[in-house]
Amino acid sequence: MRLPEDFIHSIRSLIPDKEEAFFSALEEDVPVSIRLNPAKFRRNPLFFSPGKVTQTVPWSQWGYYLSERPAFTFDPLFHAGYYYVQEASSMFLEYVVRQLVHEPVICLDLCAAPGGKSAILLSSLPEGSLVVSNEIVRQRAHVLAENLIKLGLSNGLVCNNTAADFAAFPRFFDLVLVDAPCSGEGMFRKDENAVAEWSLKNVQMCAARQKDILTDVWDALKPGGLLIYSTCTYNMNENEENVRWIAHELGAEFIPLQIGESWGISPALMPDVEGYRFFPHTVKGEGLFLSVLRKSASEKPRTIKNSFREKNKNPEIPFLKDMAEYAPLLQNPEEYCFVEKEGRISAFSRKHADALLLLAEKLRVVSLGTEIGKKKGCDFIPSHALAMCVQQNPDAFFYHEVTYDQAIAYLRGEVLVLDHLPLGFVLLSYKNEPLGFVKNLGNRINNLYPRDWRIRSSHLPEKRDELFVDVIKDSVKNSIP
Repeated sequence: MRLPEDFIHSIRSLIPDKEEAFFSALEEDVPVSIRLNPAKFRRNPLFFSPGKVTQTVPWSQWGYYLSERPAFTFDPLFHAGYYYVQEASSMFLEYVVRQLVHEPVICLDLCAAPGGKSAILLSSLPEGSLVVSNEIVRQRAHVLAENLIKLGLSNGLVCNNTAADFAAFPRFFDLVLVDAPCSGEGMFRKDENAVAEWSLKNVQMCAARQKDILTDVWDALKPGGLLIYSTCTYNMNENEENVRWIAHELGAEFIPLQIGESWGISPALMPDVEGYRFFPHTVKGEGLFLSVLRKSASEKPRTIKNSFREKNKNPEIPFLKDMAEYAPLLQNPEEYCFVEKEGRISAFSRKHADALLLLAEKLRVVSLGTEIGKKKGCDFIPSHALAMCVQQNPDAFFYHEVTYDQAIAYLRGEVLVLDHLPLGFVLLSYKNEPLGFVKNLGNRINNLYPRDWRIRSSHLPEKRDELFVDVIKDSVKNSIP
């Protein structure tokens, strides 16, 4: 790897006497890690195949290092949201949340795509929490929504907004995560483009943009609320200097964390800053900086002129008064509100109904709660989000367990030939984990897997290399635990 000279000088001044170990680590293979989806694992526990896991990620209850990088594209359980391919250092957020947050919160993940940190928040925050996952780039916002739909959790909203748009919600959020867009130095080992695009000028531009983002979103955080700030870069401009600026200029105090001494996590490089650094020569992971700050309880809101509130007001989303047709599709349907918009039926937490409808009124919503399905004439077509949802009622549909080859054919959108299916909608499963719907018309079976999500490659690995094996060998066909 050919590194920019300015970057080399920067690292030598940042960690003198340790730079050679750092540069040697950048020449090593990138560690491969995944994080299990707790909700799906608890419902359907599977074991790792022998030899696939080298160790657990020490700061994550659900993170694992793999011995090699498998062909994730050709693992049906990857598409079923059973796990998320995630860099190990970023899983530190799980540890932070579990240590500091003990009551349900309303949380904003401001720069959320592609979804790994939102996945952690959705599964790690106390039960009853609400997570708003935002991404400013529209295309990336849809990728974010896809990844979170696969998780199958309905306590969230995905939107496509700027940081300034959240000024319409003063003192609204208990917790804000800003995983800030940065110069990407921590990704050099896995992303050649990050190396090519790096410059000292870009570092300065990123540091300034990060301050703008933090300033824009600051009023949306409640006094006494927590800000988690993180980057995947090493320089102090985007890390220590920025969080010190937050504390001094915006009004906040640092919150220290208790961390394992053997984890290899380094402290911040400024004496008056509480922060945590992940270097590749001390930690089995990529570069990360993270700091937690508590907003001053005496903070007074600034006056912000915000025209977005009126320009983007959406029409009211109507509640469904008669839920009889849709309530049987979910477990504990009394905990949900059902709404219809443009023929699409969605369900979301009754507890957070007011907050979600307020958010939906003022934000560009990509997905809200769980889409149950859509009306087409007199018919109702269940959505793929319902298939993925962990609260989907397993008695609502006939389940059909498929083989590996059938699962891959389904995920490619191919025509399937399946025996002994009833007429109507059938939910296919692989290793007892739902994959998605088909519709048996008698003379043919329609594949309902989302077109944009299909496997494009016609290639198949030379050998099937299973990441997981079944726990219950004699599990009942056509059913899930």
